[in-house]
Amino acid sequence: MGESRQELLGWLNNLLQLNVTKVEQCGTGAALCQIYDSIYQDLPMSRVKFNVNTEYAYLQNFKLLQNCFAKHQIERLVPVESLIKCKMQDNLEFLQWTKRFWDQYYPGGEYDAVARRKGAGAPAAAAPASTSSARTSGAGAARRGTTPTTAPARRTGAVGSGGGAPAAVIQENNTLKETVTGLERERDFYFSKLRDIELLLQQACEADPDLEKDEDSLIKQVQAILYSTEEGFEIPADDGVVDDQETF
Repeated sequence: MGESRQELLGWLNNLLQLNVTKVEQCGTGAALCQIYDSIYQDLPMSRVKFNVNTEYAYLQNFKLLQNCFAKHQIERLVPVESLIKCKMQDNLEFLQWTKRFWDQYYPGGEYDAVARRKGAGAPAAAAPASTSSARTSGAGAARRGTTPTTAPARRTGAVGSGGGAPAAVIQENNTLKETVTGLERERDFYFSKLRDIELLLQQACEADPDLEKDEDSLIKQVQAILYSTEEGFEIPADDGVVDDQETF
């Protein structure tokens, strides 16, 4: 049995000095490239892209990884099309296999992951100062398809920094925009899943109305979860008319 997700993430972050919070983030290919660089130390890290959020960029990273596999005659197919979708199961299985390969072939000694990324022009990882700061950086990195290497840029020292502050603010704004985009995509994904479940339940009840009569039935329990709300939440009206006093 392979390592759990948390064990793999702990190993990955310790080896590469990253702040990866989800196995799915390995779908960018960047962290995987550097894992194999820790073994062979001959990957062109200057071409590995960490802070990217498009499948095109992921493909460029996986091309480098495939070249590494071919060069060192690693007889394992890299399922690129599955991995770049950033789905948990596909990336978990490949990461588990990668960990077993690393255990077998890592030459030992210290691997300076930060120095390798600096040479590649990628940002250095900042060691988390506390649990809260680690959670903050992880939350921003949890969006789909980025391999986080730093905590969010700070605004301190903005005044009189010789023009460096505006760039930091712009970078922080861009990071926040990417985070929002990722969260919206994730929200829409899970909403569509819930909607599909709701439609299946409705179809089942229409085919057999007796299913809704049993208050302890599985259908009733699922419906209770689907339609439950939190305090302060108001279900919008079905007529499509927006009330003048809309509640936010």
